[in-house]
Parts: sequence; C-alpha cells; structure tokens
Amino acid sequence: MPRRARKPGFDTLAIHAGQEPEGLTGAVTVPIFQTSTFAQVAVGKNKGYEYARTGNPTRTALETCLAALEDGRWGLAFSSGMAATDAVAHLLKAGDHVVMGDDVYGGTYRLFVRVFDQLGVAMTTVDMRRLAGVRKAMRKNTRLVWIETPTNPLLKVLDIRALSEIAHKGKALAVVDNTFASPYLQNPLAHGADLTLHSTTKYIGGHSDVVGGAIVGNDTPLRERLAFLQNAVGGVPGPLDAWLVLRGAKTLAVRMDRHSANGLAIAEWLGEHPKVARVNYPGLRSHPQHDLAKRQMRSFGGMLSFELRSGEAAAKRMAARTKIFALAESLGGVESLIEVPLAMTHGSVRGTKLAPPAGLVRLSVGIETVHDLIEDLAEAIG
Repeated sequence: MPRRARKPGFDTLAIHAGQEPEGLTGAVTVPIFQTSTFAQVAVGKNKGYEYARTGNPTRTALETCLAALEDGRWGLAFSSGMAATDAVAHLLKAGDHVVMGDDVYGGTYRLFVRVFDQLGVAMTTVDMRRLAGVRKAMRKNTRLVWIETPTNPLLKVLDIRALSEIAHKGKALAVVDNTFASPYLQNPLAHGADLTLHSTTKYIGGHSDVVGGAIVGNDTPLRERLAFLQNAVGGVPGPLDAWLVLRGAKTLAVRMDRHSANGLAIAEWLGEHPKVARVNYPGLRSHPQHDLAKRQMRSFGGMLSFELRSGEAAAKRMAARTKIFALAESLGGVESLIEVPLAMTHGSVRGTKLAPPAGLVRLSVGIETVHDLIEDLAEAIG
C-alpha cells in the first residue's frame, strides 16, 4: 500500500503555498504583477486573467497561501480588514438580523450600526461568553453570528464550536474575526466556523507597512457570492500590497512565537504591579477562559490589555510617556504599540454599554527584547 503523503507543516506552507518559482524566469519570489489589464489571446479567451480588479497573479498567490494557512479550500484578499468585513455584511439584505459580541473592534461595530442599520439590517449585541444569552438573542431572521476571539480590547475568549453550532441551528452563518490570534495560533474553520476573517494589516503582514484584509472558507457557493462582491464592489488590494502581505506571511510562525513569549512575560509582570487593577491576557491562569484558550489556541499571542487603578487620565498619561512602545492605533507589527481604546480605536462606542473601561490600556507587544519592553512600561507607569 503506498505511503500517504504527510501534510506540510505551517511554516512550510507559509513559505511555499501558492509560491512556486515563476514560470518564465524561475524567480523564487512571487513577482509583483504591476499591471491593470492583461492581453487576451482572442475575444473571450485569456490566460487566466483579464482585468486586475477581477484577478491578479500576485493576489492569487496570496489568496492560495492564506487558504492553506487557515486550512480552508479558498481565500479572498481585500484592500483592508474593513473591506473584507463589508463584503460579509453585503451577504445580508434588508430585514436580516445579526448577533454580535459586545466587545468587538470599534470599526466593525460602526459599520453595522451606522451603515447597514440604515439599509434595514438589525443587530443585537450580547456577551458571547454566555451561550444562553446568545441563544436568546437569535431570531428567525438571524442570518449572521459575528464572533471575534480573542476580543478587542478586553481579550475575552469565545467558544467557536459552540457558537457555530448555535448559528447553524438558526440557519445563520458563523463568521470569526481571527485577527488577534492569526492563523498560526487559531483556525476557526476547524472548530466549525463558516468563514474566518483577517485584517492582514496586522499579524499576517506583520511590519506595519501595508493595509489589507482576507476571508477564508470552504463552501464553494459562498466563495462565489463573496468573489462577486470582491469584484463588483472593488475593494481589492493592489499587487504591491498583496506582495507585502505575502512576504509577511513567510515569517508569521517565528514572529508569533516571539510575540507570545513576550506577551506572557509582560502580562505576568503587569499582574504584580501595584498600580494595575486587572490584566486581560488569555495566557494567564487567572483569565476566566484560560482553559478554553488552551483548547482552542496553540499559544496566546502578543495582545493584552490592562486597567490602571487611577482611571482614564492616568492611562493617557502613561501611554504618552513610553519610549519603545509607540503611541499608535493598529497592532500586530514587529514593533510594540500602546493605545487607550476608549479615546482611540473604540471612540465609536463611547457613551454606549459597549464602551471599554476608561482606564484601559491596550498593548500590541512586539518582538523586541522583553526586558527593554518591561523597563519602558515601568518608567511610564511610574
């Protein structure tokens, strides 16, 4: 009996999936096909590409790679994480209903509340850690359950399998924003989700030099609907952007190992600091969903948040005093970033029940020497 071929490991897929040497010259690195259109062999006959909004070889390489990393059958790349989110939202129609977590990226909340609400799509927010509350929130017209785990910015960990089962029982799609974890740490499709979504700006790109998004799934009809929206709406990445994300994906595994190690060390240090009231990091044994995180994730990443006992003024003061941690929005790059969510990324939910604590500080822990990062935080907290 012939020996069954073993599936390549994550690191191998990140470097080789969709990235065979280029046929004409043998270039090992996927070229940047910087063109807007492609010559056709005859009317209606082409070599696989006709117009760059519809498809581009550099983008195809990225989509193939991302599908492999998420263990999906297909991937679609977008110009930003929000463009990917918008494509999913465009699967809905007037009269449909969405169930969403009460702790999500502010831009996601804003899109559904201020754009799609006006188009007749209703939304209910709920603490998705409580499955009974999710079941209660489901309606006959619920068509989408939006799952973000770990959540932004409180780092709640949600049970993807259980939530997907609730969604499917109600004939709704289960979509997981996997940006915080990255495909290296978590694969939602393996836990029953229909789609996994990324802001590839973050960990996959990894170098704070490109904006992008992606959706990965298994269902072919769903891919056809989303690919139509990708082309019709036009929120696609240019070839250079696709190339930058593809380059970043090659080192995702080694970067995530360092992000995770640094994140845990800083979370443990903050947990002992007298001016810190609470640390939110799934890798801590004190985290309420630590056991779920161990089952669902391979490690715990570089994202964490913590509350200062002195409130918002102290949080803003501390964030402005760091020297290695840059005061900036975004996350997932090799460099460390610090922000105050209520005043920055989550300003759209200020004054609502979804607003994060005023004294909350969010860290995107980079891959610098961890002792330097801890020293920087110590001086800033004072």
